[in-house]
Amino acid sequence: MAVELVPLCEVSVVLRDPIDVGIGPAGWRMIFEVEAARVRGERLNAELRGRAAADWLAVTGTTGALDVRATFETDDGAVVFAHYLGRTDLSRGPGASPIYVAPVFETGDPRYAWLNTLQAVGKGVLTGNHLEYEWFEVR
Repeated sequence: MAVELVPLCEVSVVLRDPIDVGIGPAGWRMIFEVEAARVRGERLNAELRGRAAADWLAVTGTTGALDVRATFETDDGAVVFAHYLGRTDLSRGPGASPIYVAPVFETGDPRYAWLNTLQAVGKGVLTGNHLEYEWFEVR
Protein backbone atom coordinates (compact mmCIF):
# COMPACT_ATOMS: atom_id res chain seq x y z
CA MET A 1 0.00 0.00 0.00
CA ALA A 2 1.59 3.27 -1.12
CA VAL A 3 1.31 6.59 0.68
CA GLU A 4 -0.12 9.42 -1.39
CA LEU A 5 0.70 13.07 -0.65
CA VAL A 6 -1.94 15.52 -1.85
CA PRO A 7 -1.07 19.24 -1.79
CA LEU A 8 -3.00 20.92 1.02
CA CYS A 9 -1.62 24.44 1.37
CA GLU A 10 1.31 26.76 1.64
CA VAL A 11 1.85 28.43 5.00
CA SER A 12 3.72 31.70 5.55
CA VAL A 13 4.65 32.60 9.13
CA VAL A 14 6.29 35.65 10.70
CA LEU A 15 7.87 34.94 14.10
CA ARG A 16 8.66 37.35 16.91
CA ASP A 17 12.06 37.32 18.56
CA PRO A 18 12.39 34.28 20.84
CA ILE A 19 11.76 34.18 24.56
CA ASP A 20 14.79 32.31 25.93
CA VAL A 21 13.70 30.12 28.84
CA GLY A 22 17.12 28.51 29.22
CA ILE A 23 18.20 24.90 29.67
CA GLY A 24 15.76 22.68 31.54
CA PRO A 25 14.60 19.06 31.58
CA ALA A 26 13.58 19.12 27.88
CA GLY A 27 16.74 20.89 26.70
CA TRP A 28 17.23 24.51 25.74
CA ARG A 29 13.72 25.95 25.57
CA MET A 30 12.83 28.92 23.40
CA ILE A 31 9.34 30.21 22.71
CA PHE A 32 8.72 31.83 19.33
CA GLU A 33 5.43 33.70 19.32
CA VAL A 34 3.72 33.97 15.96
CA GLU A 35 3.30 37.56 14.76
CA ALA A 36 1.34 36.69 11.61
CA ALA A 37 0.46 33.60 9.58
CA ARG A 38 -1.31 32.94 6.29
CA VAL A 39 -2.57 29.65 4.88
CA ARG A 40 -3.22 29.40 1.11
CA GLY A 41 -4.48 26.34 -0.73
CA GLU A 42 -7.16 25.03 -3.04
CA ARG A 43 -9.37 23.87 -0.14
CA LEU A 44 -8.03 25.88 2.79
CA ASN A 45 -7.40 29.64 2.99
CA ALA A 46 -7.01 31.30 6.37
CA GLU A 47 -5.26 33.91 8.49
CA LEU A 48 -4.00 33.74 12.06
CA ARG A 49 -6.71 34.48 14.60
CA GLY A 50 -5.83 35.88 18.00
CA ARG A 51 -2.45 36.02 19.71
CA ALA A 52 -2.33 32.54 21.28
CA ALA A 53 0.05 31.07 18.71
CA ALA A 54 3.63 30.02 19.28
CA ASP A 55 6.34 27.43 18.78
CA TRP A 56 7.60 25.95 22.03
CA LEU A 57 10.98 24.87 20.64
CA ALA A 58 13.27 22.54 22.61
CA VAL A 59 16.86 22.06 21.48
CA THR A 60 18.82 19.01 22.59
CA GLY A 61 22.28 18.69 21.07
CA THR A 62 21.75 19.64 17.42
CA THR A 63 18.08 18.62 17.20
CA GLY A 64 15.32 21.19 17.34
CA ALA A 65 11.96 19.74 18.42
CA LEU A 66 8.98 21.92 17.48
CA ASP A 67 5.63 22.03 19.26
CA VAL A 68 3.43 24.57 17.48
CA ARG A 69 -0.17 25.57 18.19
CA ALA A 70 -2.18 28.21 16.36
CA THR A 71 -5.76 29.20 15.62
CA PHE A 72 -6.81 30.28 12.14
CA GLU A 73 -9.93 31.82 10.68
CA THR A 74 -10.79 30.79 7.15
CA ASP A 75 -11.80 33.29 4.49
CA ASP A 76 -15.41 32.20 4.99
CA GLY A 77 -15.41 32.50 8.79
CA ALA A 78 -14.61 29.01 10.13
CA VAL A 79 -12.27 28.73 13.12
CA VAL A 80 -9.61 26.00 12.85
CA PHE A 81 -7.09 24.98 15.49
CA ALA A 82 -3.80 23.60 14.14
CA HIS A 83 -1.21 21.70 16.15
CA TYR A 84 2.00 20.22 14.86
CA LEU A 85 5.16 18.62 16.10
CA GLY A 86 8.31 18.59 14.06
CA ARG A 87 12.07 18.26 13.88
CA THR A 88 14.98 20.13 12.37
CA ASP A 89 18.74 19.60 12.29
CA LEU A 90 20.50 22.60 13.84
CA SER A 91 24.06 21.30 13.38
CA ARG A 92 24.74 23.97 10.74
CA GLY A 93 22.75 26.70 12.49
CA PRO A 94 19.13 27.89 12.36
CA GLY A 95 17.67 27.92 8.87
CA ALA A 96 20.39 25.82 7.26
CA SER A 97 18.30 22.62 7.23
CA PRO A 98 14.63 22.01 6.40
CA ILE A 99 11.99 21.78 9.10
CA TYR A 100 9.76 18.69 8.92
CA VAL A 101 6.33 18.80 10.57
CA ALA A 102 3.17 16.70 11.04
CA PRO A 103 0.10 18.96 11.41
CA VAL A 104 -3.35 17.92 12.66
CA PHE A 105 -6.45 20.08 12.88
CA GLU A 106 -9.61 20.59 14.94
CA THR A 107 -12.75 22.47 14.00
CA GLY A 108 -16.44 22.40 14.87
CA ASP A 109 -17.45 23.94 11.54
CA PRO A 110 -19.20 21.28 9.40
CA ARG A 111 -17.79 22.82 6.18
CA TYR A 112 -14.29 21.88 7.35
CA ALA A 113 -15.08 18.65 9.23
CA TRP A 114 -12.82 16.84 6.75
CA LEU A 115 -9.86 18.47 8.53
CA ASN A 116 -10.65 16.63 11.79
CA THR A 117 -9.59 13.26 10.35
CA LEU A 118 -6.72 14.50 8.23
CA GLN A 119 -3.04 13.86 8.93
CA ALA A 120 -0.74 16.24 7.15
CA VAL A 121 3.01 16.42 6.69
CA GLY A 122 5.09 19.37 5.68
CA LYS A 123 8.48 20.78 4.92
CA GLY A 124 9.56 24.28 5.75
CA VAL A 125 12.40 26.73 5.39
CA LEU A 126 13.35 29.38 7.96
CA THR A 127 14.86 32.64 6.71
CA GLY A 128 15.41 35.16 9.48
CA ASN A 129 12.06 35.41 11.26
CA HIS A 130 10.05 34.11 8.26
CA LEU A 131 8.94 30.49 7.83
CA GLU A 132 7.61 29.13 4.56
CA TYR A 133 5.96 25.70 4.56
CA GLU A 134 4.40 23.36 2.04
CA TRP A 135 1.85 21.05 3.69
CA PHE A 136 0.41 17.85 2.21
CA GLU A 137 -2.52 15.66 3.13
CA VAL A 138 -1.46 12.05 3.70
CA ARG A 139 -3.74 9.51 2.01
